[in-house]
Amino acid sequence: MIGGIGLPQNPQAAMARRPKPEDAASHITVSDPVQHSEGVNKYTSYRVDVRPPNNGISDNNMAQVVFSTVLRRYSDFLWLYERLQSERAGAIVPPLPEKHPVGRFNPAFVEIRRRELERFLRRAAVHPELQGCASLDAFLKADDVTFHAAKNSKNTSQTMQQSGIMGMSTNMGMSNMMMPPQQPQGTPTKKEGFKRWFAETKTSISGDLVKSPDDELFEEVQRYIYGLDTQMKNVSTQATGLVRKGKEMANGLFEFGLAFNLLGQSEADALGGALCSLGDTADQLSVLSAEHSDRESLQFEDPLVDMIKIIHAVKLALHKRHEKRLTYSTCLQEVEYKSAQLAKIRNQLGMGMEAKAYGAEMSLRRAQENAELGRDDFATVSQRVLREVDRFKRETTEDIRLTVLEYIRLQVEYNKRMEQIWANLIPQLEKVQLDPNANVMGDAAATATAGLGPAGGNGNVPQQQHQQPMIHGHQGQQAPPMPSGPQINSLSNPQQAHTMQNMAPPTGPGPTIQNTPNLFSPGSVPPPQPSPQQLYGGQQQQQQHPGMMPIQYREPPPNGF
Repeated sequence: MIGGIGLPQNPQAAMARRPKPEDAASHITVSDPVQHSEGVNKYTSYRVDVRPPNNGISDNNMAQVVFSTVLRRYSDFLWLYERLQSERAGAIVPPLPEKHPVGRFNPAFVEIRRRELERFLRRAAVHPELQGCASLDAFLKADDVTFHAAKNSKNTSQTMQQSGIMGMSTNMGMSNMMMPPQQPQGTPTKKEGFKRWFAETKTSISGDLVKSPDDELFEEVQRYIYGLDTQMKNVSTQATGLVRKGKEMANGLFEFGLAFNLLGQSEADALGGALCSLGDTADQLSVLSAEHSDRESLQFEDPLVDMIKIIHAVKLALHKRHEKRLTYSTCLQEVEYKSAQLAKIRNQLGMGMEAKAYGAEMSLRRAQENAELGRDDFATVSQRVLREVDRFKRETTEDIRLTVLEYIRLQVEYNKRMEQIWANLIPQLEKVQLDPNANVMGDAAATATAGLGPAGGNGNVPQQQHQQPMIHGHQGQQAPPMPSGPQINSLSNPQQAHTMQNMAPPTGPGPTIQNTPNLFSPGSVPPPQPSPQQLYGGQQQQQQHPGMMPIQYREPPPNGF
């Protein structure tokens, strides 16, 4: 139900339940697109079925129900669109999908065009101003021969009456609307058509158009339509930008989740699992954002684009009224011109002037008949445009309200789902307990030291059996043993533990490192360092960094060291 208090669980399903005017013509379908080739020309044909349901039709009326199936191509739909514009000038003819010279045989494009053509036919079938049009009946029910004859004929109604199809209702479930009778007009020749075009162009340039009591009303309608067109195009542009940003967000969340998954895999403890959970959550949000962008495009962007197309159809209807006004004004000017010409001939009556005056009088009578037809046609189109604009305002106002309402509901549901997904991740991160005394680098160093034996062995010889370094100045006296692996690991600073572990000297002859036991143990006092004179016989030793261990040699280094 539209406008309910509760939010729908599925906005797309809610939109599907939203009633539309064209739903009354659901018995008209367009299906089975098939590609054809005629030499170098290729086109796609569509199957158009009219299967009126039996709802509300009695057994006595079943004989009037006509089931038809025809094949039509896009050019046939275009012919119907143009013919409806001429047969019902001033009506808001539903928009037709545009031509696309590139990619028109792509399966995705063909499917989109099929849906749009089906919507066009359904809208035309339920349109209150288009019911009973001869061209619509011919399109839906005529066979190939009759339809091609109707397309090539200037008077479709006469062709359909001869074939016996005219008069059958397109929508069997609805009553036909009484339309004003159409005045038959003779088909103008090419010369007459050019003269009429020239006269109308001259009238349009001069600006001498007939005045009407409804001119101010139509000027107000025109300002409203053109202003609405500008504002709707602006809204549509912003909606398109939002949909595009939503798709970019979906891609960004995917990359975000991938980065955290890689980061979590590099951590082996509980934090790594939590980071991987964050990456999986970002992947879920990426899928959710992509689905949300598709729904925004379907339920918000596409309806706005369709409204803009309908506004363009209203502008075409207003233009048709302007054309009828221009034709009527041209007919009035022609009547004035031929009246003045007839009066001039009568003032010059003489031998042989009677026949010329009679011809001028007949021409004036035809001009007056055309003017009367132009006046009636102009009045009919003006009234039709006013009815159509009134209907357009009502339907468009309701469509905009429902479209915005569905968009808001869509955003509410999307943000609730995102909030729930993020909220489910918080307990997982709160359960992660990290050990503040953990020393990853110290453990790794202890493991590496325990695995090495003398001279690069496999670790079978204990570390305590390593040869101890000699202390300079006390030959034959061994230094205190180095701290074992566990003692090194007990150091509070990992960098210090790593440094102490690397201080184990290699076996064999060579320089020895002065070993200070319990150098880093708390409360210990480092032993005094020998002076440079004691070490090298008076040679000064360069001052070393406080954090570095001094290197001692058994013998003084040669000069120039």
